[in-house]
Amino acid sequence: MKNNVGNKIRELRKNIGMTQSELAERLGISASAVGMYEQGRRQPDSDMILKICSVFEISADYLLGKNKTVQKHGVCELSDVFDEFTQVLTSQQGLMFDGVPLNEEDKRKIVDAIKAVAALARQHRKESFG
Repeated sequence: MKNNVGNKIRELRKNIGMTQSELAERLGISASAVGMYEQGRRQPDSDMILKICSVFEISADYLLGKNKTVQKHGVCELSDVFDEFTQVLTSQQGLMFDGVPLNEEDKRKIVDAIKAVAALARQHRKESFG
């Protein structure tokens, strides 16, 4: 069985240079409990998930694997949102728009339109703010 929550905890902890002991102290648990979470030998309960999310300033959706985009302080890079949307759009079966099924060409056109709008916004920002 995959240990997605544990892997994410380990990744988040290492990304900010925090030790298991430091994380444990912030969570009010033992370092061995953090180690067990990271190894998948133990799963955090809902209260602990909320504490972990608070420490790393992330959403529970990200920690639990529902959302692949990390959001910190309510900030999210728009290109990450586009990438996630594109992945969902291209892999979703039975997707409809205004009650009409989308084929692969329709999906490609939507992705291309999003990329075009993003390029225009990027260019406008560059011209406006240097």
